[in-house]
Amino acid sequence: MPDADDQARPTGAGTTPAVKSADVELFRRYRATGDRNLRNELVEANRALADYHVRRYAQRGQPEDDLRQVALLAILRAVERFDPDLGVSFSTFANRTIDGELKRYLRDRTWSVRPPRRAQELHLEVRRADEELTQRLGRSPTVLELASELGANVDHVLEAFEVSGARRASSLDQPAGDEEFTRAERLGQVEPGFGVIDHRLLVSDLLDTLDERDRFIIQRRFFDNCSQEEIARELGVSQSYLSRVLRRILLQLRHELEVT
Repeated sequence: MPDADDQARPTGAGTTPAVKSADVELFRRYRATGDRNLRNELVEANRALADYHVRRYAQRGQPEDDLRQVALLAILRAVERFDPDLGVSFSTFANRTIDGELKRYLRDRTWSVRPPRRAQELHLEVRRADEELTQRLGRSPTVLELASELGANVDHVLEAFEVSGARRASSLDQPAGDEEFTRAERLGQVEPGFGVIDHRLLVSDLLDTLDERDRFIIQRRFFDNCSQEEIARELGVSQSYLSRVLRRILLQLRHELEVT
């Protein structure tokens, strides 16, 4: 006689199939031999179980291929653990395994931002209670009714609603509210002056290693944009002499920079 789960889901497209007596014999042979070919045959024979549960969770915003992979792996684990002599149909045993694996996957692997486990689990409970109370009351339940149904604090229920925003991240390229700017355009940007400040501090430290005359030459040449001829005239030296001094200063600064 089929169990309650099998009666609730008649065989056919979109339903979970009951286990046939031939399948029971295959399970016994697999438990006796551990033959991987038998195991794979049993998994393939029960793929409809995976499809049934994938359709149940397909509206959670996750790719169906990912959900199907989780469901099929759950069937494989169920096949490996199922004992056909315990009097329970494989569909009943596998349904619970698949449902548990999919819930665990949605809980642990599909959040853009991981909230605390307590809030995460309460969020799933609030979703379930919301669906049940909506059917029972014929309207959307209030927060107080949800809290009463779950035996939870109202503040915790509100927190569970807020947690739902962490499941999927919004695109930075979509408009921010009613504005024409995208979220990416509203984000802060690196201030280019930060790099200039670092360079200025570095140059300042290097100039402090020079004596007064050398510092004067660097100041006039690279900060005041004076020509070598003008600087040589101010110092009362030849231009060729100034050129050698300037080369020495630059080599000294390079050395200081390398050892810093």
